[in-house]
Parts: sequence; C-alpha cells; structure tokens
Amino acid sequence: MNILITSAGRRVSLLRAFQKELKKINPKSQVFASDMNPSLSAACQTADAYFEVPRLSDPTYIDVLIDLCKKNGIGLIIPTIDTELAILAKNKELLAANNIQAVIASTDFIGKCRDKRVIHDFFESKGIAIAKEYSKDNFELPMFIKPSDGSRSVDTYLIRSKEELTDYHFQNDKLMFLEYIDHDKFDEFTCDLYYDKKGDLKCVVPRKRIVVRDGEVNTGVTARNELVDYIKEHLSTIEGATGCLTAQFFKHHTEPKIYGIEINPRFGGGYPLSYLAGANYPKWILEEYVSDKEIEADFDCWEDDLLMIRYDDEILVHGYKG
Repeated sequence: MNILITSAGRRVSLLRAFQKELKKINPKSQVFASDMNPSLSAACQTADAYFEVPRLSDPTYIDVLIDLCKKNGIGLIIPTIDTELAILAKNKELLAANNIQAVIASTDFIGKCRDKRVIHDFFESKGIAIAKEYSKDNFELPMFIKPSDGSRSVDTYLIRSKEELTDYHFQNDKLMFLEYIDHDKFDEFTCDLYYDKKGDLKCVVPRKRIVVRDGEVNTGVTARNELVDYIKEHLSTIEGATGCLTAQFFKHHTEPKIYGIEINPRFGGGYPLSYLAGANYPKWILEEYVSDKEIEADFDCWEDDLLMIRYDDEILVHGYKG
C-alpha cells in the first residue's frame, strides 16, 4: 500500500516520518504528496512522487483524487489542512468503495471543530472551562478577538483600549469578542492526541508554545504535566474522532486553572516534536489502517522536556522552468 499526504505544502517533517515508518513495513511502498502547486511545495519535492490537484472548491477534486490513487496504488490518505477535512469526510464512503481509506474524523465532529463557538459548547459539555464570549455591546478590556472559523492566527486581535476597535470588529458577525487569557499568568499548550478508530484516547503529548510563527509553533518543548491526566479524564472518548488531533489549552502558572481553546482534527504543524519525542502516531496509523491491529494506550512513550527549535532549510530543484 502506498500513502498520500494531501495539501502537503511545507509538511516535510511529517512526510518523512511516514516515509520512515512505511519503509519498515514494506521497503517498496511509497509516500506520495499532492498540492495545488506541487512544484513550489517543499513536501512534494521531498515525497517519492507528487501530483498536482485542483482547488478543493473544484467539483472535480474528489474524482481526480480517486483516479490518482487508483492509478498509483494509494490506499491511505493523510489530510493536513482544515479546509480539506469536510470534503474528504463527506466522501469517505466513496473513497472506501474505491479501496481508499482516509484518516479523517466524522463530518459531525469536523463541523464542531471548524466553528469556534460550537467547539466551546463541546468543551463545556466535557466539563472543560472556556474563555467567556462577550456581546459586542457589553465587553471588558483587554479582550481577544478571533473569527469563529479562522485558522493560522489570521484576523486575530488583542484589544487593550477602545480606540483600537473599528467598525470592522463590530460589523463582522464571525468575529468573537473573548475574555483575554493573560499570557503573563498562563502558558499556552498544543496537545497532540491520538484516537483509535473507536474514538478512544491512546496518547497525549502537551507541547508548550514558546515561539509561534504564522500560527505554527516555531519553538516548543514537550511537558509531562497535569494536562495529560486532565485530558485523559475529560476527553477519554470522542465520538467521531480518529488519528491525530491537536488541541489547544491554556494552563495557569500556579493555580489549577485550565481553559480549552480549540481542536483541529488533523496533524498540526508542530507534531514533528511529538514524533521525535517518541509518540509515533504514523506507526500507529499504519498498524490500524494497514495491518488492522488494535492500538494499546501508551501515555509514557515520549520524552519529557524535549526542546524543538526550528529553522529554515533549503530544497533545491534543478532545471526549474516555472
């Protein structure tokens, strides 16, 4: 079986992790990548081979994807960006009818994750505290503004004075006015969670976000703290969850206060730190989806206090003509 990493973009480390783990099962198997502009994608250039695919909004997208998978012996799809999750989940049965499995959450759970207001309701249903959402005529400063359907920290604002507010903030219904969680008192963590096919939690790796660039962790450190047991208690099972999820939490420095922020039902950009620390989710995915094995829970498989400092590297493509 070959694997396809979709919307591969810059996900070189994730792609290499799947290459490494897949070769252990079958040295002849390949990891392919797809992107709308693969010649300018670092991950596509690193893959065993790559494909150009239409925009996700193109009505032919799924048909093109299935055709490429069938022609190249691809039986497993790993999505990487928020905007492709719904279309893949919606067509999960069609993919399966063509012997293609997608490691993808249910359409219902993806919908909850894509709407920040709905995921707040989900957190509260699980007994997890959230930042208070203000009405736009009754709020407290400082506050944080973000879109209900946003990603990559786009269109977010920290508002400290009324002079910083504009008509845009008040007129855009998607913008949420939220209680500000003080970074001087709280640390922000992205937690890599693994759920098996039944929606049962098998691993938790909290990563403290030290430096963030373009919404993605640039410098982070693994932290074996109370978030592990907290998540095991409150999120031990999620209906419709499968594979790697990234969940963001704020944890108070000294007090037992934890706030849930959001969940992305896919591999996050900072997951390579968890992989290098020992949380081998690509291996577990291959065991579940290729070898049909049961995954045993392992919350101690990863190295604590492992610091990741990222830097820019170069991938050279010879003979490029544009």
